[in-house]
Amino acid sequence: MKNNFKKEIGVSVVLVFLLLIALNPFHLLMPSMGQIVALAFTVAAFGMFASFILRESAEDEREGVHRMFAGRVAFLSGATVLIFGIVVQGLWAKIDAWLVAALVAMVVGKVAARLYTEKNL
Repeated sequence: MKNNFKKEIGVSVVLVFLLLIALNPFHLLMPSMGQIVALAFTVAAFGMFASFILRESAEDEREGVHRMFAGRVAFLSGATVLIFGIVVQGLWAKIDAWLVAALVAMVVGKVAARLYTEKNL
């Protein structure tokens, strides 16, 4: 179990690093072809990270509670960042549709997963 956790942390670090490279705020890091390659690696790293999440299983109730707590913190962190982005952009009268779409997808996904698990599990 701990070996998977180390792999998950490693993939998470690589994913965050690639996302920071893809952000490229000062346009100093790479030309556009380099950005495309970095984005491809970012998608691949996210796929690996998602595979860890999908294969996760709790061996006892305590681990189940820890995973639920981690999921809640992750959801609330993402939603908070998106709400902050929407508010800031709203004050500038330029709300990006991707921020709204991401928040809607998170909320709908959360509700759909809750309904599915209550009905089928």
